[in-house]
Amino acid sequence: MVTQNTPESSLVYIGTYTDVLPHAAGGAAGVYIYSLNLATGELTYVDTVGGLRNPAYVTLDPQQKYVYVANEISEFEGKPGGAVSAFQVSGDGKLTLLNHQPSHGSGPCHVSVTPSGQYMLVANYNSGSIAVYPLQADGSLGAASSTVQHEGSSVNADRQEAAHAHCIMADATSQHVLVTDLGMDKVMVYTLGAGGELQPNVPPFVEVQPGAGPRHFVFHPNGKYVFVISELDSTVITFGYDASSGTLTPLETHSTLPAGYGGESYCAAIRITPDGRYLYGSNRGHDSLAIFAVDDTTGRLTPLGQQPTQGSFPRDFNIDPTGQYVVAANQNSNTIVTFRIDAETGQLSPTGQVLEIPSPACVAFKL
Repeated sequence: MVTQNTPESSLVYIGTYTDVLPHAAGGAAGVYIYSLNLATGELTYVDTVGGLRNPAYVTLDPQQKYVYVANEISEFEGKPGGAVSAFQVSGDGKLTLLNHQPSHGSGPCHVSVTPSGQYMLVANYNSGSIAVYPLQADGSLGAASSTVQHEGSSVNADRQEAAHAHCIMADATSQHVLVTDLGMDKVMVYTLGAGGELQPNVPPFVEVQPGAGPRHFVFHPNGKYVFVISELDSTVITFGYDASSGTLTPLETHSTLPAGYGGESYCAAIRITPDGRYLYGSNRGHDSLAIFAVDDTTGRLTPLGQQPTQGSFPRDFNIDPTGQYVVAANQNSNTIVTFRIDAETGQLSPTGQVLEIPSPACVAFKL
């Protein structure tokens, strides 16, 4: 329910593919900015940030003063590899470019900022490498303080022939960094030093079911659980998490697909409501969001079904900071679709808001 203390709107930043790639049709103009009316669910156009190639993943710092982007390109400043970019957010939500840095790998697909606000992290899918960047006083990206190259493979010869880092985030303490590596079937854990250096944690990783392909993950708001969505076997794995030691303990695994579904489908994004009550994961192929209720005392999930995303290949979706709406990015149908969350049941209902945006790949919010 919207109260008088609830903000009236939230800004929505939509990352896209501008170029034709093996996994994307391209055709977008850059990062699209909209305003979401938190009373009605209506989306209103604000701006487009052009001059960017494949700004496929977008995130904000904890203070929401800056936006950081993974540029999924094959060459930057005359050298092979991708790039990351920093922007300042103005009062109206528009963006001003601060600087770029090389991503120290190819196919950068995920960026995040540590809860401390000191560092930005990037995962490079194609090369299986990760990097850390100190954030300067003006929000710009310093030179990388640490880079790590993953080495390994798993049982799927087509998709797991080498390491493929896919998601990187620090826990609430900003002292441990977790990385899901689809190619290695591992969740890697690092300690983050005072100078921004990464070192393997003890233990340095936890293995998942061979062939699962862990893609993205999310922390429960209470910090006690980590939920990992696996692209290749369409499952969500629940881990208990000890922030003091950076230790992950497997608890259970659930399918994101309905019983009896036999078609091809590949999971992508996973998000949790701000109150930690409901968890959602996207199915590309089944073209739906899997819905789970979360028991915050045990971390156990109760499957609540699937909601069609009214489009094709939901690469990403996100939940607005007030926990009222889901905005889904259907990459292959070039649509952004908005759903209202039922606070009592976790179910999703379409608001009727559908935007046409080429190759949408990421959704990020700013209050």
